[in-house]
Amino acid sequence: MGLFRSKGVIYRPVKDVNLGPDSTEFYLQANVKAPRMTGILVKIFTWFLESPILGPLLLYILKGNNLIHKLITNADLEESPLYVPSHHFEDHKEQEVKCLDSALTPEEQVQLAIECLPTSSEKAHNGTNSSFSRWTIMDYSRAYSSGEITPLMVAERFIAAVNESSKPPLRMGFFIHYSADDILRQANESTLRYKKGEPISVLDGVPVAIKDEMDCLPYPTTGGTKWLHRERPCTDDACCVKRLRLCGAILVGKTNMHELGVGISGINPHYGAARNPYDTNKISGGSSSGSATVVSAGLCPVALGVDGGGSVRVPASLCGVVGLKPTFGRVPHSGVLPLNWTVGMVGILAGTVEDALITYAAISGEISSHQPSNMLTKINLPLLPLTKSICDIKLAKYGKWFDDCSDDVILCCSRALRKLQDHYGWKTIDVTIPDIEAMRLAHYLTIGSECSTWFDSFGEKYFAEFGWDARVALNIYGAFSGKEYIKAQKLRNRQLQFHMKIFAEADVIVSPTTGVTAYSIQDDALKTGELDYVNGAALVRYSISGNFLGLPAVTVPVGYDKLGLPIGLQFIGRPWAEATLIHLAFATQVIEFVTAKKCGP
Repeated sequence: MGLFRSKGVIYRPVKDVNLGPDSTEFYLQANVKAPRMTGILVKIFTWFLESPILGPLLLYILKGNNLIHKLITNADLEESPLYVPSHHFEDHKEQEVKCLDSALTPEEQVQLAIECLPTSSEKAHNGTNSSFSRWTIMDYSRAYSSGEITPLMVAERFIAAVNESSKPPLRMGFFIHYSADDILRQANESTLRYKKGEPISVLDGVPVAIKDEMDCLPYPTTGGTKWLHRERPCTDDACCVKRLRLCGAILVGKTNMHELGVGISGINPHYGAARNPYDTNKISGGSSSGSATVVSAGLCPVALGVDGGGSVRVPASLCGVVGLKPTFGRVPHSGVLPLNWTVGMVGILAGTVEDALITYAAISGEISSHQPSNMLTKINLPLLPLTKSICDIKLAKYGKWFDDCSDDVILCCSRALRKLQDHYGWKTIDVTIPDIEAMRLAHYLTIGSECSTWFDSFGEKYFAEFGWDARVALNIYGAFSGKEYIKAQKLRNRQLQFHMKIFAEADVIVSPTTGVTAYSIQDDALKTGELDYVNGAALVRYSISGNFLGLPAVTVPVGYDKLGLPIGLQFIGRPWAEATLIHLAFATQVIEFVTAKKCGP
């Protein structure tokens, strides 16, 4: 294709780029040239794409039309490639925190997290809505300890609710696998511990769901496919799952997900669409779609997901719950499908910031045997009762990027930001983040190359068993070259330098979580999946840096659009500064519980 070689961008050296509000850097909106397709159109497009003659030409045209050739393939940039976004530990001297001892067990870490929570009187004073319909971890713990209910009673009601929600007219698509017998076994054991007055932790007896991208016995790990468990049997719990089990949590099954995590809608042609509890005709977002919906529906106070391209934060935002993605390496990745090993990270979906904190404490920390003692990172937990005393917080905002979303999202997120400024006295500083669209494409190229590489050894023989949208994605992923992958990693290095310069001036970067709210599920997408790269780009617009650069990020609900669909505000932080992010999310939650109302004219 040398005859058709297009001219590439020449990127200026990082040191010559102005990141201030007066920067002349051009903001390029997502340039997505691909129509929304479902049903027979997806099949026709797949057949063309898999044609040995037309396929390569079509892929070349798609890459050119979507600026991959211009911004990546033929680009000229001087930075060296950065292949893994691992960060040397730096103590940021976070305000109002408690440091965890690296020798603590998960149960002990959870207990310290409990000591960081507001008391009941402080919650009332801060305006936390005690009548909120979802039960929290502490609600379960208090009810179990008082004898008001038992874990067995909760398990029985949970099973009945899941059975009911799986049938018409709801067909919520929460789970890929769950076992009533295994849930009842765990609940019986927990009930006996409470009867003896010996619960393991506040998580004892609390239902927790696990995305089907993580190993969790006795279930197969399918990654949303019909076949993967045949090639990769599950023989043990993932490390994060094992830590929750040690705390006594009832692991209630494997949640639905977008097949192989290659899409953002949460529509799975094999297991059904994970539907949004706010409107069952809308998507839930993905790929941790089932985990977001079970929390949003109140079936579990928390669930685990994996965030490879906003895959925790996007569904959390669309379903009105909290989504936390820690720093790359903060939570061990053992037992997680290696679909995208340099951008994917275990994350948490929770009904409240407090529940996210408890779960974060339970699963965080390196496996000490895998790290030299001088390489272990310090884990800080935020003292939430002292959030209001935190001062001098600086929130970096790139205005053109912040406003590149729907009117309802702009209105809600801007209003939430003003509340934080007015109530806490925190300051917003205007910045410029260059080449955001190039970063999105570089991340897409990276996650696609890693996913495609992992399936090279066995995926071809199962290709006919993939959903149609997954087949399209894998064909595109396989078209990326080694040269393009290396150019993408050069852009990763460049973007990390930009972001670290911004973090030298600000504590966090603030943005909406998604550019649009949940959109409608088309009936013919239920069998084929869908191709909707325009909405997909809008959904992941603000998520990419967290994955591509290994940065921690959190989303917290801040209101609704005119249709009553949730909207989230996101904070992106310095490496290892999760405690600051949780403080900011809690501050936002307090204000929003007090002043919650729909955003609109």
